This record gives sequence, structure tokens and C-alpha cells, in this order.
Amino acid sequence: MSSAVERLTGLVRSEERFDIPYAELREAQVEALNERFQERRDRIRLLAFRAKEEKVTEIRSLADAVPLLFPHTAYKSYPESFLAEQKWDRLGKWLGTVSAYPLTPIETSDITDIDDWVARYEENRHYISCSSGTTGKSAMLIASERDMDWSRLDTVGVFSWGSGVQPAQDRRMMGLAPSASVPKNNIIRDAQVAAFGDPRFEPFRLPIPPITIGQMTKMVVLRRAMAEGTARPEEIADFEATSRERAEILDKSYVIAAETLVAARGDKLMLAGMWNALYHIAKLVRDLGYSGDDFHPDNCIYVGGGLKRAQLPPDYQQFVHETFNIPDTRTFQNYSMQELNSGMPRCREGGRYHVPPWVVPFILTRDGDALLPATGGEVEGRAAFFDLALDGRWGGVITGDRISLDHGPCACGNAGPSIRDTIVRYADLEGDDKIGCAGTVDAYVRGLS
Repeated sequence: MSSAVERLTGLVRSEERFDIPYAELREAQVEALNERFQERRDRIRLLAFRAKEEKVTEIRSLADAVPLLFPHTAYKSYPESFLAEQKWDRLGKWLGTVSAYPLTPIETSDITDIDDWVARYEENRHYISCSSGTTGKSAMLIASERDMDWSRLDTVGVFSWGSGVQPAQDRRMMGLAPSASVPKNNIIRDAQVAAFGDPRFEPFRLPIPPITIGQMTKMVVLRRAMAEGTARPEEIADFEATSRERAEILDKSYVIAAETLVAARGDKLMLAGMWNALYHIAKLVRDLGYSGDDFHPDNCIYVGGGLKRAQLPPDYQQFVHETFNIPDTRTFQNYSMQELNSGMPRCREGGRYHVPPWVVPFILTRDGDALLPATGGEVEGRAAFFDLALDGRWGGVITGDRISLDHGPCACGNAGPSIRDTIVRYADLEGDDKIGCAGTVDAYVRGLS
């Protein structure tokens, strides 16, 4: 008989994966959580520490798993001096505290920057991605070859389910946003092109250099130094010059994208980007004299991320849809985060995101230290998740988001749990985001590095 983890992750290809009532999932999810815990407890040093500290030897309920969920800050707990002073061996030791597998020793004497460090690990099939760091220090996340395989599978399935678009290789692929060049992003892009892209056409990408991990971390460190008043004048001047140059390149790339879209308007298109870029490109298309009447009637769109504090008019989504002739049912949005390896697609009926059966949702108190009772209806609080598909690191994470989880059926007819699209960050609500266990966890991880 297959394990509970295998039974739940094996539903990834099922058309009914979002139609399983929570009451039927709960027992299997608890069993799967315990399987993962027993398998990984002695392999992930931070997990072993938390289990010993909280005296957890077995997971028999969702509440038992709460002390074992890592705050999202655990993946940001490396000292910034490791980056600033290029202590690559120390950074690797830190990474080993959250990895599910022993890290292959690498030569660091000839590494010149973090991009070299990431590439050296990738050569040994340890894949490191990181968050954008827009609200602080970047999170660094270790993944395995299995995680890369899962990303290829999940990204195609979740987009197809959420948009109704079949992977028929019949669309011109239009990448309309600057992207971070990290392993997971690259894998997802290539998988979507292979599944949905028409091989007759070269996929379009904005003609702008991709953002590397090194560039992201450099920006984060400099922003902090500027906020603290420790940045040198020449560093600030270089940062401002680089920002201006990149803005100019981005503006020019938007013009090229708009012209390319107009030229391809008779083809079936799959647009991908964030709302800010999509809106500005749509405006340029309108300025060229074109609108929805000129585009193919079966276009679709993949929207990633939020507004990232961009100021857009209230009707920005409708404006983009109408410009490119995209039906509401062909708009795909996904609730996820770098700390997870699976997506939660937005319902085509609107208003919520569906949670797959291999992702276990937890609604916690504001401080993230206790599970709020679930009565079978709706409950609001701090979001935490356990992604049973994760292989290269521990699957449990406490997020910075406040969400409302509905355990009841959705208006679309699917009976599984879903998350309302009223998601907000505690940092935006209160200007702060304190998770109860974060200090202890961060201190432990730093102490081992």
C-alpha cells in the first residue's frame, strides 16, 4: 500500500483534486505530516532542534505540527556579513541547517559573488532560489532535483486547471515582465513553453537582462545601508544611476513588447507578467490604435505576484482584459510563495483560491504560536502551510499573510478548502510582523553557521 504522502501528491493529475471535502482529507493529511516528520526529523537540523525543544515525537493532529512549522524568517537568518564579506563557506554551512540532504562540499576559493556560489551548488544538483527581498532581506531556499521535477509538473497542471487552457502547444508565448533568474523560475518558464507554446514561434521575453540573485541581494543590502545611514555616497550614486538606466531599458522594452503584440494579434496568445507591466504595455497598444477587437478571441493570461505597491487605476484589470481580448475565465492567478513548491489557483468563479490536497493549510493566531479552531466553516488568521510535495527542505512554513480559509464548498461546485482573495500582509496592516517562535529559530540557525 502506498504511503499517505504518495496518495495525496499522486492526486496532482486528477481533475477532481480540488473537489475532496476537508473532512475526508484531514485524517490522511495528519498521517502524511507524521510520515514526513519521522522521515526528516533526524535529517534537517533545524527540525530536530524544534522537535526536541517542543518535545514533539509524533504528529497525531494538526495542532501537534504547529511547533514544527518554520517561520518564513528562518530562510533569511543568515548574517548579512556572509554576503558583504564573501564568506561562502559559512553561508554554505548556514544553508546546511535547513537542507533535507547533506550538501556536496564545493570549492569556494575562486567564487567571486553569490551568483557563482549558486551556480556551483547547482552543478551538484542543489538548487537555490531566493525571494525578491522587496520588504527586507532575501530568503534563500534550497531545493532538490525532485523539487525541480515537481515544479515542471505542477505549473502546467495548475495553470491548465485554473484557466481551462489545455497544454496543446498552440499559443505564442509572451513573457511581459522582468524576471529573477533563479532555478525555480527558469524551470517553470521552460515547462510552460514546452506545454503551451507553439513550436513555430520563438517565445518572447522582454529584452531586458534578467535579475540575478546577486543583483537582488546587493540591492537589499544597499537599501538597508541607506535606511541606516551607513551607505557611502559613491554607493548611493551608483545605485541611483543603475536604477535610472534600468528604468530607461524597461520603458524601451515595453514599447518593443507592445509592437510585438500588435504584430502577433492574429495568433492565439498566452501572456505572462505582473499587473503593473501588463497595464503599461496595454496602454502602449492602445496608443498604437489597437484594442480587443483586433486580437484573437481565445487569448489567455498568467498573472504572477501582486501590485508590488504600484499605483494603478481601479479598472486596471478590466483595461488589460479588454485590450487583449481576454475572457475573465482565461485569466489565471496563483496564490503561492517561494517557500512552497505548489500553487493554489484562483477560482474561475472568482473570489478565492483553491488549496490542493497535498498542501495542508493552518490558520494560526496573530503570533503564529497556536492553531485556531476549525468548525468546518470559515476561519481567519495567520496563514501557515505544509507542502507535502517539498523534498529538498522542510515543507512547513508560517507566512506573513492574514487569510480567510473556508472549509466548505465553493460556489464553483468544488468541495475542497479554499482561501478568499482578501489576503493581506501583517506588515502592511500593522507595520510589523512578529512571529512568536522566530527569534528562537533564527538565533539557533545563526548559531550553527
